[in-house]
Amino acid sequence: MNPHLTSPSGAPQVTAEVLTQALPYIQRFAGRTVVIKFGGVPVSDPDAARAIAGDVVLMHSVGIRPVIVHGGGPQIDDLMGRLGKEASFVEGRRVTDAETLDIVRMVLVGKVNRDITSAINASAPLAVGLSGEDAGLILAAPRDPALGYVGEVAAVNPGIVRNLQELGYIPVVSTIGADDAAQPYNINSDTVAGALAAALGAERLVVLTDVAGLLADVDVPESVLSEVTAGELAGIMARGGVVGGMIPKVEACLHAVRNGVGSAHLLDGTHPHVLLLELFTDTGVGTMIRPDPQEMDP
Repeated sequence: MNPHLTSPSGAPQVTAEVLTQALPYIQRFAGRTVVIKFGGVPVSDPDAARAIAGDVVLMHSVGIRPVIVHGGGPQIDDLMGRLGKEASFVEGRRVTDAETLDIVRMVLVGKVNRDITSAINASAPLAVGLSGEDAGLILAAPRDPALGYVGEVAAVNPGIVRNLQELGYIPVVSTIGADDAAQPYNINSDTVAGALAAALGAERLVVLTDVAGLLADVDVPESVLSEVTAGELAGIMARGGVVGGMIPKVEACLHAVRNGVGSAHLLDGTHPHVLLLELFTDTGVGTMIRPDPQEMDP
């Protein structure tokens, strides 16, 4: 980014430069959907959550149609610990028996969703909380019997989200889905965000985490890739260049851009105003994933 944009001197000129740079992006994104996934530290840190909520309201005020999708792993772990229940994982995924599922639903739907909704509504009364169970939004299928009530996205029915957007609201979606028999399942929030972005035909999918972006070298924190195509990213994954919790995030981004989403972004949600910097400035601050050239509109 231009260093003058962060200089404490010449504040009016700095503000004018920022606004001038932002204007074409605001015009471009007006009326378009941007799906924003909250996770990790951005959800756990109240200050970060409030700052992101303020940016979301600003986006809405200039005509963008944000949709929030959130997880809540740390909060689930915290409540399980307080209840004396030990978490169990298989290949990084939480084993979810019936009791754990109740805890997950309480945390995601009853706690984290309400906290994010309230943070947005503190700036403007626009947010409406939803679960993937509501109005058949997320149809789930079991992922693996060994994981219990852990699901995959079988289908997305985005009608309730579209209706709320048409009424001028900001949907906030917790990632509990249900099957045809109304059995709830815990679904990875990155996976839901990618599927919902594709179903909505979103202009952007933004995945907020607690790292700066995708690294060219996982051992070098400064090696953030500013931009990659879907094909390049798939190659990086095949070579083992994406590890741990970044895998579902990258898979969600790939699914989105290969199914009609204009681009996907991996950003550090603890960075002040990261949404605005990525969407409304020329250089951005994280990693942008674009569709392969042959998949882009002419």
